[in-house]
Amino acid sequence: MSSDRPIALEDRNMENGRLFSPSAARNLSAIMSAFADFGLTRGRVLEVGSGTGEHAAHLVKAHPELQWVASDPDHGSRASCAAWADRFQIADRMSAHHIDARETGDIGQHGPFDLIYSSNVIHISPIEVMKSVFALAGEHLQPTGQLAFYGPFSRNGEHNSDGNANFDVSLKSRNPEWGVRDIEHHLMPEAEKSRLVLSELRDMPANNYFLVFKRAG
Repeated sequence: MSSDRPIALEDRNMENGRLFSPSAARNLSAIMSAFADFGLTRGRVLEVGSGTGEHAAHLVKAHPELQWVASDPDHGSRASCAAWADRFQIADRMSAHHIDARETGDIGQHGPFDLIYSSNVIHISPIEVMKSVFALAGEHLQPTGQLAFYGPFSRNGEHNSDGNANFDVSLKSRNPEWGVRDIEHHLMPEAEKSRLVLSELRDMPANNYFLVFKRAG
């Protein structure tokens, strides 16, 4: 990711270096439940587009066997990730780095990974970012590693709500390279290229989905 992705589509408050995201606060509980239910609670994690770092910090605090590599192209977001890690006293297990998903040369030094995770990123970035995340998973996941996405998605060309349909139109009006991605039309072909298969799909609050891919075979 680079400067063609916005820092946020919402206003955020700050306290002692920690950014607070209203949307992250709303969906944190459901995401933490998905991590627990799908067994994504141990090992080394690369988060692509960590934003404020709230999700990462709460997950790492809750699960002592997680080692979390947070990443974001925005300096302020990385600083917030570090501040959250300091606040929860987990800086030994959570670090923040400048990683561009489309420039994979330096990522290998941080892996391999048991999980690559991306939340609310691929609809506000060019589709090449989504493709690069799948390519990263194909190259840098452990043999038993998994790839997880959270956010809005369509299915077979159909949105699951009028709200998401309108959101898609709004995104494309801001930037024609953005948009709600389709699970069958956009994600599945890239998963196949990286020899991944969809293993879990959960309906989430506010018409979002949580998806987990694992290695085929």
